[in-house]
Amino acid sequence: MRLLGSVAFAALLLPASVRGEDYGRTPAGPALSDDSLLLGLVKDAVENRPEVGQVRAQIAAERERAPQSHVLPDPTLSLGIQNDGFGGIQIGKMESSWLYVVAAQTFPWPGKRGMRGDLAGLEAQIAEADLRRTLLTVAADVERAYLDLLLVSDQLGLLGKLESLWKQSEEVALARYQVGEAAQSDVLRAQLERNRLKQRRWAIESEARRKGAALNRLCGRPLDVAITANRTLADLPDPIVPNFEQARVWSEAESPELRKAQLVGQQADRRVDLARKERWPDLTVSAGVMPRWGNFGTMWQAGVAFNVPVWSLDKQSHVMAENHARGLAARGGAEALRQLLALRVRERLEALGALVEANRLYRSGLLVQSETTVSSTLLQYQVGRVSFASVMEALSGYLSDVNGFLDSIAAVHRITIAQREVSLDAPVGTGGAAITTASIPGAGATSAGSSSVRSSGQQTGADSAGPSMSRM
Repeated sequence: MRLLGSVAFAALLLPASVRGEDYGRTPAGPALSDDSLLLGLVKDAVENRPEVGQVRAQIAAERERAPQSHVLPDPTLSLGIQNDGFGGIQIGKMESSWLYVVAAQTFPWPGKRGMRGDLAGLEAQIAEADLRRTLLTVAADVERAYLDLLLVSDQLGLLGKLESLWKQSEEVALARYQVGEAAQSDVLRAQLERNRLKQRRWAIESEARRKGAALNRLCGRPLDVAITANRTLADLPDPIVPNFEQARVWSEAESPELRKAQLVGQQADRRVDLARKERWPDLTVSAGVMPRWGNFGTMWQAGVAFNVPVWSLDKQSHVMAENHARGLAARGGAEALRQLLALRVRERLEALGALVEANRLYRSGLLVQSETTVSSTLLQYQVGRVSFASVMEALSGYLSDVNGFLDSIAAVHRITIAQREVSLDAPVGTGGAAITTASIPGAGATSAGSSSVRSSGQQTGADSAGPSMSRM
């Protein structure tokens, strides 16, 4: 006896969402960086993260140093008495006894104050480069956490589809068993795998809550605030792979580390110029009055004094040599950063190009072929031409392909996040709480003891482009 004698049986077992209408279609919608929910989360992070406030305060402090450098040294005021002998105060009695009030003001050699102000301004610009790095990292951390949340959410959706498939497979196996066309073990195995799916659901739901709490922490919000994304990874369009030269030039212009190295080199040059200026003396102008009482008139004085940089000549030559060496080191560091940036851009573009092509293959052929294999296997099981183990293997392959597709999409967007962040790290893609092929329904028969949830970890973008395959 046959339960269903038409191809409609496969359509019954495969819901529309599984028949490629979710994963096989061309994505439509805004890119990850244009997601309104994500933009709000990034805004919250920038406003609430203490690291950002800390660097902003450092910038404010550095900016207050520049005006200090332009101010003249405080004047000095001297008050005193000159007296003949120790027998008594002789002011008004002796011509050489008087009080005096003398004021003096030191004027640095022209150009010194301006150079010191320039140095303070460069310190403020270095702090601004630190702020730029902090903002880029904060935004990238939020984007990566949001991507992880989408990945776990999609894996929960995939698990729901598997539960539906296994429920229908159990019904088919039960009906065939009742008419003597299938073994009781088929029914028992379907029931066993449905119960295993419940365990996996609890694990992935726990992972989703953990990802949500981590994202809330990054945004400076209470950990238990619900975050509901109205999109899936499959909605995200693949980015256009940019031209290498354009990406390299953009990265050099946007890199906070390169900007900071350049500023350090400029600082060293300014210190060399200042050390050269320090060889010239500062000028001190003084004026004073010396009143005398009695028949003696009031005296006055005016003078100019300057330091003689006899001992500082040798000191300043060492200061100049020191900062000249620091400048060379900074410029060498900047060149090393340029080379590293170029390498990272090249690595990211190569990985990105491979992943984008892999995603096209997933959408245009692989997923369609995988779901067709499931449909064909289910039909053949219905008519008794294959065993129930073949059904499990087909479902295993389909789960592996969809899970690999989700990982590949996530890896693509992790690379684009790293590019926006102008990261100096090698391109990696972090897998979420993915369901491993060794722990999917049916694989337990040959892969005992495998974990139901793949823990978060790092894998290269190329590795994450496809699923990790295991033999059934």
